[in-house]
Amino acid sequence: MKKILIVEDEVELAEMYEEKLERVGFKILLAFTADEGLELTKKEKPDLILLDILLPVKNGIYFLKEMKKDPEISSIPVLGFSNYDHPPTKNEAAELGIKEYLIKTTYTPAEIIEKIKEYLK
Repeated sequence: MKKILIVEDEVELAEMYEEKLERVGFKILLAFTADEGLELTKKEKPDLILLDILLPVKNGIYFLKEMKKDPEISSIPVLGFSNYDHPPTKNEAAELGIKEYLIKTTYTPAEIIEKIKEYLK
């Protein structure tokens, strides 16, 4: 069973995605801050990370920079997942190896699940 880490500070949204992804057969881990996400990534080695870019205290860019420093987790695919449609941030995320930067309001949960499945083939 593939493991997905969702790093999202909006609890209701994280839990909704947790439920929908578990229903289609994924094991879900939840983190609500960048540091919590990094700890879980190092401990659990998920197959994919769904990362909100706007997080409290330390943001998704910080998360990506820290991930890149650790060879044990640096190759885990990360999908950005945010309503922050800011070209310089999107470019920085791309430079840090993010696979895709998805704008939350542009995709339905079903479309997000399809994207996740594409990257886990």
